[in-house]
Formats: sequence, C-alpha cells, structure tokens
Amino acid sequence: MLLDKYGHRHASVGMVLRFFEYDHLPEHLQPISKACSELAQQMADRLPDDPELVVGLRKLLEAKDAFVRTEMASCG
Repeated sequence: MLLDKYGHRHASVGMVLRFFEYDHLPEHLQPISKACSELAQQMADRLPDDPELVVGLRKLLEAKDAFVRTEMASCG
C-alpha cells in the first residue's frame, strides 16, 4: 500500500498518494491507473516534501482520473 510506504512523509503527500491505489478497480482499468501510480511513486521517491510536490501529485491524480474515465466511457 502506498500510504504504508510513505507514512514517514508529510501528511499532505501521503494523503494524495493514497488515491493512487488501484487494486480495488476492475481489471481492465488497473493498467491505466497503475501507470500513473508508478509515476507518483517515482516522484515521491525522488523529490523532497514540498508544496510543489503535492501540487504535481494532485495534477497527476486529476490526469489519472480522466484517463480512467476515458477507458470507462469507451467500454460502455
């Protein structure tokens, strides 16, 4: 779980990272979400706690949500 891995980080970083979990999604949506989750993990591993890190993670979260919605719309 991402939050367990980054529990030592500033609370705002951990709060955003928890939304990158994807195991609860249907299988056909997981690869899309996983790609964004991996990028979020890379950025959290590489960058220090900073307000701009949180901004970047939130924008990535918005993008992930849009990508998942796009896939949902194309399937149904």
